[in-house]
Amino acid sequence: MNQGINVVGLYVDDQDAALSFYVDKLGFRVHTDVRNGAYRWLTVQHPEQPSFQLGLFMPGPPVHDEATAQTLRAMVAKGAMPPLVLSVADCRASYEQLKARGVEFTQEPVDRFGSVDAGFRDPAGNGWKMIQAAAEK
Repeated sequence: MNQGINVVGLYVDDQDAALSFYVDKLGFRVHTDVRNGAYRWLTVQHPEQPSFQLGLFMPGPPVHDEATAQTLRAMVAKGAMPPLVLSVADCRASYEQLKARGVEFTQEPVDRFGSVDAGFRDPAGNGWKMIQAAAEK
């Protein structure tokens, strides 16, 4: 029996804005976009990782009551959630490409521990670290 992680979810405050960011700016593609009443199951995937999906989910019913949903939205907006990591071959080149597409960076590329990394956030406030693999010795 095969087992593994297929979908990792992020909370977003606007699924259409999140979809635009992940597809138009980061280059992900839509995997699933279906609705059940007010609930929307929306996932995207990196073009080089077709077996893994990133869920762009709204806090709220049927999973959360409104008070919990408000708390979650506030935490995401403050950048309180753990960052996700995007691996890239060339951090500085990727930084320039994404910046030209309108991605707002919180940290320019920095040499650190034999690698290069930069930081950005999505429209909801989810933090990302973009990391270039360390050169092998």
